[in-house]
Amino acid sequence: MTAIRGARERARVELTAAIKDEARKQLAAEGAAKLSLRAVARELGMASSALYRYFPSRDDLLTALIIDAYDAVGEVAESARATADRARPRPAPYAERWVAVAAAVREWALVHPHEYALIYGSPVPGYSAPMDTVGPASRVGMVFIGLVRDAFRADGLAVPPLTPELRAEAERLTAEIAPDLPPAAMLALIAAWAQLFGLISFELFGQFNRMIEAREAVFRQAAGELARSAGLRGRPAGR
Repeated sequence: MTAIRGARERARVELTAAIKDEARKQLAAEGAAKLSLRAVARELGMASSALYRYFPSRDDLLTALIIDAYDAVGEVAESARATADRARPRPAPYAERWVAVAAAVREWALVHPHEYALIYGSPVPGYSAPMDTVGPASRVGMVFIGLVRDAFRADGLAVPPLTPELRAEAERLTAEIAPDLPPAAMLALIAAWAQLFGLISFELFGQFNRMIEAREAVFRQAAGELARSAGLRGRPAGR
């Protein structure tokens, strides 16, 4: 019985992966708004009723694809951070680690444009993401927060002081996201993070066409400037 159960579980895993692969093809061809369980079932030679046992609704399938995409880009960001931390002969300055992570996220987006669009593009009409997506969605942001936190503890941060009208907002965000950071650093970090993804989206969605050719170099330069705007030093303090 154990062998039979194991074979069934493997078959379910394989068919689930096939369903998601076909759904990703639909995303590329038609966009998330037109994702159809019936069309996925038809392409796989399945009855719709059989597919519903794996994903009861279009939204369930969308959620699975969204979680997969967030986990994929999150793993890329975490791996880039780990590699930069282990750089030899000595770890790179925190600003350079920020750029390494940002460049890895950009590269993932260029290779997976439709998955990037699913999680960072326009909302899918009629779809509301469940709480299941929150953890995966936070992985990239937590990498950048971790960089800023470690830099703050090791070298300090160089961020401009808060204006009075922004203090309450910055303190609220800091309390919710990273209570061990100065409020000014939290606000600067969020602004830099948003601008990074704005740069990636501009490139991916064609706003740089017929304008910027050296896109990787421009991105790295801009990412370095954003690292400094988040308070990260180009070199460790005192070195």
